[in-house]
Amino acid sequence: MSIRDVYIVDAVRTPIGKFGGALAGVRPDDLAAHVVRALVDRSPALDPARVDDVYFGDANGAGEDNRDVARMAVLLAGLPVSVPGVTVNRLCGSGMEAVIQAARAIALGDASVAIAGGVESMSRAPWVLQKPERAFPAGHQQLHSTTLGWRMTNPRMPAEWTVSLGEGAELVADKHGLTREQQDAFALASHHKAAEAWAKGLYDDEVVPYAGVDLSRDECIRDTTSMEALAKLKPSFRATGGTVTAGNSSPLNDGAAALLLVDEDGLRETGREPLARIRTSAVTGIEPQLFGLGPVAAVRRALEKAGRSFADLTTFELNEAFAAQALGCLAEWPELDPEIVNPRGGAVAIGHPLGASGARLAGSVAHQLAAAGSGTGLAALCIGVGQGLALVLER
Repeated sequence: MSIRDVYIVDAVRTPIGKFGGALAGVRPDDLAAHVVRALVDRSPALDPARVDDVYFGDANGAGEDNRDVARMAVLLAGLPVSVPGVTVNRLCGSGMEAVIQAARAIALGDASVAIAGGVESMSRAPWVLQKPERAFPAGHQQLHSTTLGWRMTNPRMPAEWTVSLGEGAELVADKHGLTREQQDAFALASHHKAAEAWAKGLYDDEVVPYAGVDLSRDECIRDTTSMEALAKLKPSFRATGGTVTAGNSSPLNDGAAALLLVDEDGLRETGREPLARIRTSAVTGIEPQLFGLGPVAAVRRALEKAGRSFADLTTFELNEAFAAQALGCLAEWPELDPEIVNPRGGAVAIGHPLGASGARLAGSVAHQLAAAGSGTGLAALCIGVGQGLALVLER
């Protein structure tokens, strides 16, 4: 059996909304449906019935996204009911996992045309109440927020594994001797690069605003922030000696992203030139408390599988869950030119809607390679509970 080439024909995303912001009134299944519909509309030569499957990443799944949000997106987007949908969960890597699974199906001949993406509404993530161990409990019951992080943790998990995500970022900062000033400078650069990219129209080809919502640009970008302003913020996770703050961490967000993937036959049916081709991917594990360094091994493995090195990269989209986490990864890739990393800003500025981020990163790399005309690009994320995921694209 021959392995088929897999092409990214198009990639779209919503502007990323802030927690409780412009997109907070939009259900996650509607966000997902919006990017699916936009993607189909942008390839009018392709019969929507030709879509073999829709893969969507979703990290939460406890609220309005609970009934296989991929299938809900298909139906709400008005695609034929014959188009199926499956939802995947690799926490922060869910959107990229959806892309990888869709690409794998096409490469093996199980599909010719697929849509892959991700969605998250952290604003609308519900509180959940566990069933009591016995009927009619006399005491109070606890509600658990599903917005982010550990909840209802298995008591068999070692305590050092279940630290908060922010404390995990502090551990990475400790490991690599990263100062507060270094993290703030990284965050400031992320905001400036994102603001400049928007001003230059570099996101015009991929961002599709949600109708009826007054949001045309990523909502968390702070054009006028400064080192002085960032320095005034208190550490969020360690009261004494802490370096991780709200200013050098990614915010809580809402958003969705989707990509159109095809083989050679599907490409001919779209009548379009592909943005990029998917080359390889890799996933690895690490100690849960050091989740921020998860991409280190995954990136090296993906590049090795592709027969490429850091010197071959044209662009690299590394998710910025925390400035400390991103800087920690960069410290372990001394061969990498940091100037090619997140040239249009990263998640500290743009935002990190968990299940959508991996698809956003993959789509951004594809658009950047198309703009360059050729090259090799890489997208990678750290993942809570200790994993890393990487994807290599070429044009």
